[in-house]
Amino acid sequence: MTTHAITGRVRAPRARHPHDDAPDTDADLRRIAALPDGPRRERLREEVVRAWIPMAERLARQFRDRGESLEDLQQVAALGLVKAVERYDPERGSAFESFAVPTIAGEIKRHFRDHMWDLHVPRRVQELRNRVRTGWRELSLTLDGERPGVDRLAEHTGLTRDEVRTGMEALESYNALSLEAELPGADDGYALRDTLGDSEPGFDRIVHREAVKPRLRRLPEREQRILYLRFFCDMTQTRIAERLGISQMHVSRLISRSCDRLYREVEGETGARGPGPYGGAERPGDGGDAAGSVPPPAAA
Repeated sequence: MTTHAITGRVRAPRARHPHDDAPDTDADLRRIAALPDGPRRERLREEVVRAWIPMAERLARQFRDRGESLEDLQQVAALGLVKAVERYDPERGSAFESFAVPTIAGEIKRHFRDHMWDLHVPRRVQELRNRVRTGWRELSLTLDGERPGVDRLAEHTGLTRDEVRTGMEALESYNALSLEAELPGADDGYALRDTLGDSEPGFDRIVHREAVKPRLRRLPEREQRILYLRFFCDMTQTRIAERLGISQMHVSRLISRSCDRLYREVEGETGARGPGPYGGAERPGDGGDAAGSVPPPAAA
């Protein structure tokens, strides 16, 4: 029994409850429960569904203006009604309406969950999605299970090939992926976030080192040597002073002056902020084999 056949109904006259769209079908529902599967039971079930269609359509109208066409919502509501009639057990004592209303509403909410977007989508794309989906359904009924292609859908819906492709892409793009969701086939909790690159502390160090390298070569030879010994050879200021025959205080002033000069040049050219090229973790000699990246000055 199709929802199209249900919505294109001729209603049988029935007694009514206080609600206009709540017919009295208790006797029919009891007969359905007692009958075995067969044509008689199917016909009786279709009559009950037709009688309750106005109620299903009323529920569908409560969900309109949420990005889905009323026609689609009514079809979903009719499907929910069919399920309610099939599953209803009069022996449980509850009225059919109290069982059917949450069943139909649940079907509509499930439709929104599975077929609506997490993010705002332009109305034109929504319209293309709806037309492609309707065309897909109609063609699927006439093609004996064959999947309609872009050309066939374009001809059937009156859309261009590009519009059909846009509509088909929209059909597959309702939900945003969670970074915490486990990837299909993963049995060790591997999630999408695990595929993303992480912050690499050494990257900033490399950037600073490359920015400083040409400026080091422009320093006077003695300052180059002092910085090389201090930051690439990890020598103390006292040992550098002994090797060059000057005071440790003079070495300290030369290092400070040279670093300040390099920092101002790098900052002035790149607009960098934060620690200077030799400040803290950004020292050229920290981590790795940086000594090989800046040629040492001539031996004393």
